[in-house]
Amino acid sequence: MRLQFSAAIATLLLVHSAAYTEEPKLELRQSPCDSSSSQALGDWQARSRKTLAELLHMDDQIAADRPDAQGRSPLPLNVEVLKREACNGYERCLLQIDSRPDRKIQVVLTVPGNATPGKTPAVVCIHGHGGNLDIVYDTKSVYCGFARTLAENGFVTLSTNVGQHETQSPQRTLMGERLWDLIRVVDLAVSRPEVDPGRIGCAGLSLGGEMAMWLGAMDTRIHATVSSGFLTNMENLRKGHCPCWDFPGLQNRYEFSDIYSLICPRALQCQNGSLERLPGGFPVDLAEKAMAEIKKAYRTAGQEQAAQLAVHGAGHVFDVPSGIAFLKANLN
Repeated sequence: MRLQFSAAIATLLLVHSAAYTEEPKLELRQSPCDSSSSQALGDWQARSRKTLAELLHMDDQIAADRPDAQGRSPLPLNVEVLKREACNGYERCLLQIDSRPDRKIQVVLTVPGNATPGKTPAVVCIHGHGGNLDIVYDTKSVYCGFARTLAENGFVTLSTNVGQHETQSPQRTLMGERLWDLIRVVDLAVSRPEVDPGRIGCAGLSLGGEMAMWLGAMDTRIHATVSSGFLTNMENLRKGHCPCWDFPGLQNRYEFSDIYSLICPRALQCQNGSLERLPGGFPVDLAEKAMAEIKKAYRTAGQEQAAQLAVHGAGHVFDVPSGIAFLKANLN
């Protein structure tokens, strides 16, 4: 009897232990892109931008940063020039601007020597994990100097740091702070006298590809987006990746293909290398499945050709030829 009683207690403890340690199953993708019609797509996009702004804890900032008809922000930038230097056909400046009243950020700005006032295209160039605002200009890095190539080809370029892993303000989110800094860089681009506000793009690799996705999705002043080394699904990023991409409420509502669909009908190029492998990589087969989902939105909008997956023969690097050609075609 004692042995039977002990066995029963042990079984009961195991059952209770399982009940307390089992993680609740997350109900995923409750708000996928609705591309059943043009009206449904537009309504879903407006609703999703509002929801995401709230989840990112930046809805108050976006409400305060309502641009005018020319895309100019009412929020002061308080630009300070820290350094200037002449480069190969362009001027390179290190600036400091206000992201928020309590937060200043540095920005690299390049302006071509032959820039035409009000008609020059601009690209926000975004680094990845372990990078900084200068590395996108480095030809020997995984970014292959794509920002330098743009600067030498007559584009205004802008770059800031997005690699922080701690929030500055407790009421904000990490991804929200990163994204807000980039939106303020767009504010800076629009404020420049040489920039055409209708010809602004963004491009980045890895975390930079992720942030290009978010910037293109949430800021409609971005007319062309190059997201390199990131197109995948959330299941992949749950294994062997930095968890900084996640924030409460994201996974149970959306998939990455949904966030990319917020860019529709504006131009989108996703780059994935054929040498990318799991775990930890961004393989082409996952990218193809995600792009098929994105294409549904573009097809509904009658702009299927505006979204493309550019597969290159390398690994986790920025493919300069296809990226520059895409930006030239869509911003020039």
